[in-house]
This record gives sequence, C-alpha cells and structure tokens, in this order.
Amino acid sequence: MRFIFSLLLLFTTLFATEIKLTKTQANFIAKKVWQNEGAGKDKYLIWWNEGEDFASLGIGHAIWFPKGHTERFREVFPMMLTFMQNKGVELPSWLTPESDFPWQTKEVFNKAKSSNTKKYKELFTFLKKTFSTQAEFMANRLSKALPQILESIDDKQKKELIKTRFNHMLYKEDGSIDERGLYILLDYTNFKGEGTLKSERYNGQGWGLLQVLEHMDTRVTNKYKSFMNAAKAMLSRRIKNSPPARGEERWRKGWNVRLDTYWK
Repeated sequence: MRFIFSLLLLFTTLFATEIKLTKTQANFIAKKVWQNEGAGKDKYLIWWNEGEDFASLGIGHAIWFPKGHTERFREVFPMMLTFMQNKGVELPSWLTPESDFPWQTKEVFNKAKSSNTKKYKELFTFLKKTFSTQAEFMANRLSKALPQILESIDDKQKKELIKTRFNHMLYKEDGSIDERGLYILLDYTNFKGEGTLKSERYNGQGWGLLQVLEHMDTRVTNKYKSFMNAAKAMLSRRIKNSPPARGEERWRKGWNVRLDTYWK
C-alpha cells in the first residue's frame, strides 16, 4: 500500500509536541479510516452494532452511551466533541460533550433513523461535514497515547521496550516520520484503543496498542507485518476471552481485512 501524502509533523520531542496534519492530510486519513470503519457508506455514519449496548459514530465509530449506561469500553465520542469545541467547531444546539446518546435503545434509535427525525438529521449532517476534524482528533489522541501508555507501566524495562517499538513504528532510520507507520499507529489506536483501561480487558487481558506493541515479534524484519501479526493475535485472544453472548467471532474476518491494510 502506498501513501501519496507527505506528513509535515511538528515534532520536537515525542512527549511535548502535538501531531499536526494539514487539511489535505487530514482528509486523506479521514477517507482511509472511514473506509476501514464504515466502508465509506453513509448508513454506517451513526451505527448500533448487534450485541452491543451503545452506538458508534463518525468516521472512527467513536462510542457514545445512552443515558445511565456504563460499559467496559472507553466512551470516545464526548472526547471528540470536547476537541471540536476547543477548535471552535459549531455543534448542533442540543449537542455538548456532556450529552447522552439521544436514543435510549437500539429499537428507538432505528426508528429515529428510518424516520430521519430532526435530531438524527442534524447529528448526521454534523458528522458528515466534519470528517477532516475527526481525523485531526485521532491524530491528537495518538499524540497523547505513548505518555499515557508509559504512565500505566511500572516496570522500567517494559517501559523502554514499548517506547522503542512505538518509535520504531513512527520513525524511519534517518529520523524522519514513517508515513505508513503513523497511519498504522493512528488507525489502531482509534480502532482498539490505547490498551491502558483495565475495564477494556477480558480475563485480565487487553487488546489495545500497548498489548500489540508488547507482543510484536522482532524476528519478523518487516515492522508493518510484525505489528499486523501481533494485532491479529491480540484480537484473536480477545475473541477467545470474550463473553459468548457477545458473539465476537463474527467480527474476526472484518477485523483481519482491516489489519491486512497495515502490511499490504
């Protein structure tokens, strides 16, 4: 897979500088992530998966909970709204980072969607016109991922291992940004999280960026393939550990197709 854009990143240190994307770069990443998450189809822009108790929104399918709902997974949509507010993006009048998902059940949501109610239409339009800003949020989230991951690790040797592998993915040998490596890190963090939340684990085992970096096989000389293999292993472990009622096996094929883009 070739990347036709050149990323001009303002990186003085990994811990102090935010990843900055130009508008063109943000649009490219938005298109790529949206193809991964929703096949580029409008109907998936606001979606509620079978077997889940929450909705997924936007190009990155950010989780948003109905009122009173709690889950093991990180609720990302309010985080994205906060980012947009700070950038001065205009939100629908009823929408704030403190808002709950407007429809309490999947049945009520599907009815609102099929009827194209005013609130659903406003939410859809807002998401449709902010693709590039959503990509900027993902880059911002990745900027904070490594410090967050390292803070969650007590063992000094493991800290150094994770930092080294993160940097190996992000940078080329000459010290410049590796464009594909950046895409992989950004996409996977958006896809399955940083891996730091203890609640985002089954049987005590996680599947986020932390776990993938930890399980990369350095004997595989192609770092993209090594990351892909580790990601597939972590998601396979997640499926094995998942509660049977969630039926996560049905997602394996689609997850693997997405991960294949990291190497091919």
